[in-house]
Amino acid sequence: MKLNLLAVGTKMPSWVTEGYQEYAKRMPRESSLHLHEIAPAKRGKSGSPAQWMREEGERILAAIPSSHHVVALDVKGKTWSTEQLADQLKNWQADGRDVSLIVGGPDGLADECLQRANQKWSLSALTLPHPIVRIVMSEQLYRAWTVLQNHPYHRA
Repeated sequence: MKLNLLAVGTKMPSWVTEGYQEYAKRMPRESSLHLHEIAPAKRGKSGSPAQWMREEGERILAAIPSSHHVVALDVKGKTWSTEQLADQLKNWQADGRDVSLIVGGPDGLADECLQRANQKWSLSALTLPHPIVRIVMSEQLYRAWTVLQNHPYHRA
């Protein structure tokens, strides 16, 4: 099973790329984590947040293979403890399909993306900067994997 993180935004600061890669490289081959950056919509005086979100949503949906299990990051989604995320990871592995985790742009995810999602996950009730979400997700996925392996990284 591959975990694919589809995130709107390119040209991240080096500390974001390094933070994400630190945890992504720790993932085992059988649950590898791959980042796919989605180009953000061009924002200007013309257009609207709804239009930009729709444009980004189309790009996200085009990048998701039809066979993937899709998890949308959404503030209205379910919050999971580390142990619950480990259970989710175990279920995804048992399912056998690759997983696409989708993160919207500054305006959020288009309704079409939320409708495509098999699950909705909320990292926090707080609004997090999108670059930080990449790091938090990669670390939490690694942590969940260590829980399944009884590795001492996670101390409950």
